[in-house]
Amino acid sequence: MPTVERRGVVTPEAVRLDFEEATVGTRAVAILIDWAIQAIVLVTLIFAATFLLGAVGQVGGTAAVVVVLLLLTFGITFGYPIGFEVAWRGRTPGKAAMGLRVVTVEGAPVGFRHAAIRAALGLVDFALTSGFAAVITALVSQRSQRLGDHVAGTVVVRERVAGGAAEAVAFTVPAGAEAYAATIDVSGVREDDYRTVREFLMRADGLPPERRAALAERLATSLAGRLAHQPPQGTHPETFLRCLAARYQARGNAANGAVASAASPAPAPAPVAPAPAAPGSAPVASPGAPAPPASPPVAPESLPPPPSSPPPPSSPPAQWRPSGQDDAEGDRADEHTTSTGRRPGGFTAPS
Repeated sequence: MPTVERRGVVTPEAVRLDFEEATVGTRAVAILIDWAIQAIVLVTLIFAATFLLGAVGQVGGTAAVVVVLLLLTFGITFGYPIGFEVAWRGRTPGKAAMGLRVVTVEGAPVGFRHAAIRAALGLVDFALTSGFAAVITALVSQRSQRLGDHVAGTVVVRERVAGGAAEAVAFTVPAGAEAYAATIDVSGVREDDYRTVREFLMRADGLPPERRAALAERLATSLAGRLAHQPPQGTHPETFLRCLAARYQARGNAANGAVASAASPAPAPAPVAPAPAAPGSAPVASPGAPAPPASPPVAPESLPPPPSSPPPPSSPPAQWRPSGQDDAEGDRADEHTTSTGRRPGGFTAPS
């Protein structure tokens, strides 16, 4: 049975995240921006080199001008994309303006080898075929890869909508899940874990329902098992992920606030002079003077009744074991699914 290549990358937590590949139109606009910048820089350098060579009056100035022109053309044509993509983690000014980035097919940042192969085969994609080879290969490719991308093993993905301003994302605990969120210990959550959860929650609304449910369950089960956390039976995976993200943000904000408080301690209050006694008022006792006689004790009958003891806490809800724990009861629970779509001993099964 033939397999279908899926788009996306697999994170270190064995969770697959889908990316949105850049379209031919956005990539064309990005390359035009880069070409315009390259042309401006190249013409400027050519005029500067020609003026300098003519001013010094060197013998054989024409040959020197030709050599300089060739070196500048080669440097701008290949050095511009290679230098920017390596130093800027897969972006050039044109790609940054359109919200695009070049990554490997595994989702890792590109290196010098990837950028050099893409730049070298750019001669075939654009110069020798006037761009037809790049357009045709990108249209027939499942991941919109041109010839240079296929050979280098890279793909151009969309990071954001072009021109959109970056906004901070704050996650809140879902309504009614405050008590459950307090049971999640995020001290073992790594920064990479939070980034994965954050990226999923930000892209969840754009995923197909089946893909969204399956990805949420896999990500929640992986993190819950590693954190030794056992949510109540029937907990929705996205509820756990949103609570975890909110708790992680709150923990980071609290740590930042503690650091700021320690850096700027509050000044000590100034001593307050005692106010002068009003005429006819009782004198204020000085330090070391005998204390006035205490008032007689109140009879026990006059005391208010003590508050009633709080009712005993209700028994906690039945706990489940995240998938992956090898006990007989969990194995039997994973083999059967109730009619409501919930798996005893795991997150709520996606419908």
